[in-house]
Amino acid sequence: MIIYLGGIATILSVVAILVFVLWEALPLWFGAEGKEKDKISSQEILHSKKPLLIGVDEYQEILYSVTDSATIDFIRLNSKEIISSVNLNLPVDEKLSAVSKSSARNYIALGTNKGNIILAQIKFSVNFVEDDKREITPGFELISNIKIDSLGKAIDKLVFRKSSDNEFTIVALTSDKRIIQYSSEKSFSLLSESEEKFFSNELTQFVQYPVSAIELDGFCEKLMIGTSNGWLYYISLKDKSNPQLIQKINPTPSGKSAITSLGFIIGDQSLIVGDADGNITAWMRVLDEKTDYGWKLVNPHTFDSHQAAVTSVATSLRNKSFITGDSRGKIFLEHLTSERTLLELSGKGLPVKDIAFAPKGDGAVVLYEDGTIVIFEIKNPHPEITLKTLFGKVWYEGYAQPEFVWQSTGGTDDFEPKFSLVPLIIGTLKGTFYAMLFAIPLAIFGALYTSQFSHPKIRNYIKPTVEVMAALPSVVIGFLAGLWLAPLLERILPGVFLMFFIIPIVIAIGASIWKGIPAEIRYKLKPGYELFFIIPLIILAYYISQLLGPIFEYYVLGGDYRTWLMNTLNEQYDQRNSIVVGFAMGFAVIPIIFTICEDALSSVPASLTSASLALGATKWETATRIVLPSASPGIFSAVMIGFGRAVGETMIVLMATGNTPILSFSPFNGMRTLSANIAVEIPEAPYQGTLYRVLFLAATLLFILTFIVNTIAEIVRQRLRKKYAEL
Repeated sequence: MIIYLGGIATILSVVAILVFVLWEALPLWFGAEGKEKDKISSQEILHSKKPLLIGVDEYQEILYSVTDSATIDFIRLNSKEIISSVNLNLPVDEKLSAVSKSSARNYIALGTNKGNIILAQIKFSVNFVEDDKREITPGFELISNIKIDSLGKAIDKLVFRKSSDNEFTIVALTSDKRIIQYSSEKSFSLLSESEEKFFSNELTQFVQYPVSAIELDGFCEKLMIGTSNGWLYYISLKDKSNPQLIQKINPTPSGKSAITSLGFIIGDQSLIVGDADGNITAWMRVLDEKTDYGWKLVNPHTFDSHQAAVTSVATSLRNKSFITGDSRGKIFLEHLTSERTLLELSGKGLPVKDIAFAPKGDGAVVLYEDGTIVIFEIKNPHPEITLKTLFGKVWYEGYAQPEFVWQSTGGTDDFEPKFSLVPLIIGTLKGTFYAMLFAIPLAIFGALYTSQFSHPKIRNYIKPTVEVMAALPSVVIGFLAGLWLAPLLERILPGVFLMFFIIPIVIAIGASIWKGIPAEIRYKLKPGYELFFIIPLIILAYYISQLLGPIFEYYVLGGDYRTWLMNTLNEQYDQRNSIVVGFAMGFAVIPIIFTICEDALSSVPASLTSASLALGATKWETATRIVLPSASPGIFSAVMIGFGRAVGETMIVLMATGNTPILSFSPFNGMRTLSANIAVEIPEAPYQGTLYRVLFLAATLLFILTFIVNTIAEIVRQRLRKKYAEL
C-alpha cells in the first residue's frame, strides 16, 4: 500500500508541475483588451474653442488640449473640468495654422499663418501629499519663438523634434508649397564655452509632388516626406548644413494612393506609413552596399487595412505597439514585431483627428473631428507573442532578412525583444546529440565487455568505478570542461581528429601481433585480462596522434586549422563548442547508460549463452547475436534515460558552451539549451512579464519533449521485452 500510494503521489506531483508551468505560460495567449472609459464633449468644456492636438500624462489624470484659439487647456479627466489654461497671446491677425507634438517629453510646436513657430514643452510635476495621495501639477514652458519663413507665409504642416538639450530641428511646409528645414546645434569647447549654430535650408527641390505628410525621427537625422501621389522621400539631415536625398520609393500597394500619416516606432528605426486607401505598412532602414549611401528602406511588415484613409498614427513609448485611426472613426492597436492587429476599437463614426497613446501603454485618448475626446482603457501585456514570433522567422529591426533569434532584452526599450525558441530547441537537441554520440558507444560496448568478456576481478573494479563517476557534481564537470578541457582541445584538435583513424590502426596492428604470440604464452593470460594489453596501445595511439597533429595541420590544413575552417568551410571555431559539450556531457551520461546496460546484459540467462557456445558460436557471436538482442529492452531504456539526462542538463551546458543562443548545426560553435536558458534568464525576468512567461513556456516544451520521448521509449521497450521474452 505504501509503494502504491507513493507511486500515485509521484504521478500527481508530476502532473501538478505540468499544470503549474502551463498555468504560468497560458496568459501569453490572452489577447489585448480595450474598452471606452470616458467621453468628453469639447463644446461643454472648451465652449467655442476647437481642439487641434491632445496629450495626456502617464497616469491618465490630466489631458492637455491645444485649441484653435491659441490656448493650451489642462483638463482633469475624472471631473471633466479645466484646471488651468495658458494663452499664447498671439497678435489679432495671427492664428494657429499647424500643430505638431513629440510624445517623448511632451514637446509641441505651433505654426501660425504668419510663418512663425512657437516651441514649447508640457510638463507634469508629480508630488505625494498626505496619505500618499498623488498630486499632479501641469505646467507650460516656452522654449522659443522662431520666424522660420522670412516671407511670412502660413505654415500648413509642421514637425519638430528635440534630440537633446543641445539640438533641435523643425521642418515646415508653407502655404506656397515650400519645405523649410531649420536646425539648431550647440557645441562646447574645452573651457565649457558654448556656441550655438543655426542652419536653414529649403528642401523643396528634393520633392516632386504635393506634400501630404511629414515625419522626423527623434535623432533629427531621418526626414520622411510623403506625397499625395504615393511617394515617400527619405532625406538625411545628419549633416544639418547639407541635407541629402537618400531614397525615393512608393510604399503604397496601389502605387497612387496619397500618404496620409507617418510615424516612427520607438527606437526610430521603423516608420509606419498609412495611406488614403487605409493600408498600413512598416518600413525600416537596412544596410545595402549597392546603394551610394550604404542604406535602403525595405518593407518587412504589412498590417490589416483600415478600409478608409488613415488619419493619425500614435506610437508607444514602452514597446513596438502603435495605434492608427481612420476617417471613419475606426481605431486599431497593432504591434510591429508580431505584425498583427491586437485590438480594434470603435468610437464615433467621425474622422480621427489626433491620438495620444498613454506613456505607460495602458490607454489612449482619441480626438475626433467634431472635437469629441474619447478615453480608452487598454490592457496589452504580451503584444510580442504569437506562434510566428516563437517558432517562425521574423524580420527584426536592423536585420537584412527574417531570422530565428533569441535576445530577450536590450540596453533600452528601443530594441525589440526577440523570443524565438527555435535556437534554444535546436541547441538542446544539438547538445544532446553530441553527448549521446560520445556516450552511447562507450557505455554500451563498455558494458558488453564488462559483462561478457572481462575477468570477474576486473569487473568488480570497473563497475563500481564507473558508478562512482555518476556522483560527480555536474557543476564540477562543467567547470573543468570550460576552463581546462576547452583550451586544451583548441590546442590539440587536429590530433584529436587523427585519433579516430590512428587508434583503430594501432589496435589492429596490436591484434595481429597478439595472434603472432605463441599459443602457450597467450593461454597463460587469464581470459579478460587482454585489457591490460589494449590500454597501452590506446595510449600509444594517442601520443602518435598528437605527434602527427601539428604535421597534419601544417601540410593539409595550411598551418592553422581555424583559418582553414573559415576559408574552406566558412565555419568559425569557438573555444567552447559542441565538441567540448559532447565530451563533458557524455562523461556525465556514461555512468547511467553503462550501469543499466551492464545489469541488463548480465541478467541474460546463462542457459542462452551456454547453448550458443555449445553449438559452436564464438564468444563474440554469442555476445552480439544472443546477449545483445535479449538485453535490448534494458539497453534501450538505458539510452532513453541517458537522453533525458542530457536534455535536462543545465550546468555543464551553461559553463562549457559559451551559452550563446545561435542557430547553428556546426560542431565548432556553441549553443544555448532550453534548460540553460531558463537558469540564466529567470533570475532577471520581471515577475509575470513576457520574458517570465516565455521561460515557463520553454519549461513546458522541455517537459513535453521528455514526456514524449519517455513514452515512446517505454512502448518500444515493452515490445522488445515481449519479443525476446520468448527466447
